[in-house]
Amino acid sequence: MSADDIERLFRSVVPRVDFWSLRLVDERVEDLSIVRGVVQPPRTHVDSGVMVTVVEGAGAGYAATADVTADGLRRAAAAARDWAHRSAPSGLFDASALPREARSGEYGTRVGRAWADVSLRDRIDVLRRQSDALRRDERIVDWSATLWRSEIETALFTSSGTRIRQSFDSVLPMMSATATAAGESETRTFGGHAWSRQGGFEVLADVGFLEAAERIGEEALELLAAPRCPTATMDLLLAPDQMILQVHESIGHPLELDRILGDERNYAGRSFVTPEMFGTFPYGAELLNVTYDPTRSGEFASFAFDDDGTPAERQFLIREGILLRPLGGATSQIRSGLPGVACARASSWNRPPIDRMANVNLEPGATRFDDMVAAVERGVFMETNCSWSIDDSRRKFQFGCELGRKIENGRLGGIVRRPGYRGTTTEFWRSLALVGDVSTFRLLGTPYCGKGEPNQAIRAGHAAPACLFRGVEVFGSDG
Repeated sequence: MSADDIERLFRSVVPRVDFWSLRLVDERVEDLSIVRGVVQPPRTHVDSGVMVTVVEGAGAGYAATADVTADGLRRAAAAARDWAHRSAPSGLFDASALPREARSGEYGTRVGRAWADVSLRDRIDVLRRQSDALRRDERIVDWSATLWRSEIETALFTSSGTRIRQSFDSVLPMMSATATAAGESETRTFGGHAWSRQGGFEVLADVGFLEAAERIGEEALELLAAPRCPTATMDLLLAPDQMILQVHESIGHPLELDRILGDERNYAGRSFVTPEMFGTFPYGAELLNVTYDPTRSGEFASFAFDDDGTPAERQFLIREGILLRPLGGATSQIRSGLPGVACARASSWNRPPIDRMANVNLEPGATRFDDMVAAVERGVFMETNCSWSIDDSRRKFQFGCELGRKIENGRLGGIVRRPGYRGTTTEFWRSLALVGDVSTFRLLGTPYCGKGEPNQAIRAGHAAPACLFRGVEVFGSDG
């Protein structure tokens, strides 16, 4: 049944209410993997359903169903209306104030080479070549190469006339090599899960997946013989695949407005940020410029409209170090009186939209990578996150990375293993000394950002350059 057919059927059964919306989601996921040289059974996941939202008076209610027959839609609409009646006396805000402006538009991922144009055999052959290249030595005892691909189609219809259709094609290539010798083991990956992009089969070449396996295997072996990362206060140069985790955890989550308002404190934690900080608070150094930009082509969480139908716009969250704007959708904006962004997002058809970061990007600066290295007398360059810990208020953090390299007297030196660093959010961002130029800037992301009760694991896009921080507490982990 087409989206138009489902909408017509829903209109015929929905009871008279002040406002309703119908959001349809159809998702198809393919997962291909080779583990220790053995092709794993291909896995395909298909999921579809609808979310019904009803506003009646001051109350709002939701109900989801995978049954898109007349009876199924009728039951969902009745349940949503019942919840709207129940919520009206005790809601956190007056739902009648939610925007109802009619919106219309479409969005589709730009695809260079369609996934369907590449046969299953050819996809597996690509993985087999990477798998073979990963195992460069018998000391590599565990290795894998994986392709994860998803196609999502959504449609949003409302009683006020909104008609929005969006389709998203995403690709996530992954590989990993674990080397073992003399009771020690070290793992090196292809950026963890960071090379997440919207696009088609061309993403593999765009992100360097087809040439990375030999380097990944070799670095796993080098780590076995590398000395432990030194422990001291020193300069820290972070690669983009670690910068995005730093942005995600210590900027993205603290700025989510529902978290600031207290919604997540029993599950994912609250935030040290308060509503009064916006417009004046020095979050970081003047070099710190962070945008929210779902309009950026090819980034993992790009879209034209959020799941409430708000048009996407590029907005500065932090400009020249000053905190300007939270990550808050229409509901949180009404509750707080603060301006926000188009970030009401849901992980599936059976979850309501909540405030979620999409493409939170640290804008590039003007310094070449070699010049950042040259500016360091003593420090460490770190790549690829492997562990993270941050407190419930998003203030204190500790991160571990897969690989480090010493920097001494302006020169990049040998590998050190199990590097980590710790700090507090605002002090760390105020120590930002140099921001890499566009040659260091990478489009990345993460597919597994968790939040909400019930939980929603959603995709977040991030882009960042390499960045240099002064006077950071660096350490070598024993783990």
